[in-house]
Amino acid sequence: MIRRRPFTSLFLLLLLAVLGWGWHERVNLQAFPDIIAAYTAKEYCSCRYVQNNPAEYCRGYVKQYVPISAFTDDPERSEVSASGLGRTHTARWLGEHQGCRLNP
Repeated sequence: MIRRRPFTSLFLLLLLAVLGWGWHERVNLQAFPDIIAAYTAKEYCSCRYVQNNPAEYCRGYVKQYVPISAFTDDPERSEVSASGLGRTHTARWLGEHQGCRLNP
């Protein structure tokens, strides 16, 4: 089989290796969608409300290769929400000593 179809055999071997790696890293791969929205909300909140940087600067600071689908900044409540890869996370500024915290 390998001598007759070397490319097919190589493809199947690579596919098996990728599936094995995916199974081994399944917990980390399931957590990945949460990371995008949570990072954006928390880091923007810290940039904007803890460090008092302008909104445009902070938007550039948290920009990632994986785009977010929705983003809201509520200056009155000092709260930021970000959605990406089907997950939404919100971070709120608690005060000068506590900084920003992700809402559970």
